[in-house]
Amino acid sequence: MTSAPELTVIHVPVSDPRVRPLLSELGHEYSTRYGIDAHGEISRYPDEEFTEPYGGLLLLLLEHGEPVAGGAFRRYDADTAELKRIWTHSAHRRRGLARRVVAELEREAGARGYRRVYLTTGPRQPEARGLYLATGYTALFDTEADPETIGPLPFEKHLAARGDTGKAPGQ
Repeated sequence: MTSAPELTVIHVPVSDPRVRPLLSELGHEYSTRYGIDAHGEISRYPDEEFTEPYGGLLLLLLEHGEPVAGGAFRRYDADTAELKRIWTHSAHRRRGLARRVVAELEREAGARGYRRVYLTTGPRQPEARGLYLATGYTALFDTEADPETIGPLPFEKHLAARGDTGKAPGQ
């Protein structure tokens, strides 16, 4: 039995050339699923919103030095980080990499003092919807409704306070 390849987590600015595959594949994915030019959606927020001074972060998972997954968050409000651009390279899907990205982003958001994570995904992205439900996010919409009638699908997750073990004090 061989062991899984080592994954490295790095924090990078949007301008890092290793981010290009993420943005390129996301643009293609959005354009294919929604029939629109996705450039406007991908560039909706200024790059600096995904940097530490502005309360954000962009991270990549590298395998053998190549980006295989990534994602980001930006400051939504004083207590909330908003996840954006969760991506897994098309050649590396079905390996749990998106779960790893989400867990890393949650950990980093919590370390920066955020207590809640918010995100939206599109109605034509059932894989993303499934990922967020499977990783403990609460749907802020009627999950029985046709997603096409809702538009962007909002989710939230409350993060444990630093040092919170989930036990009552003294246990």
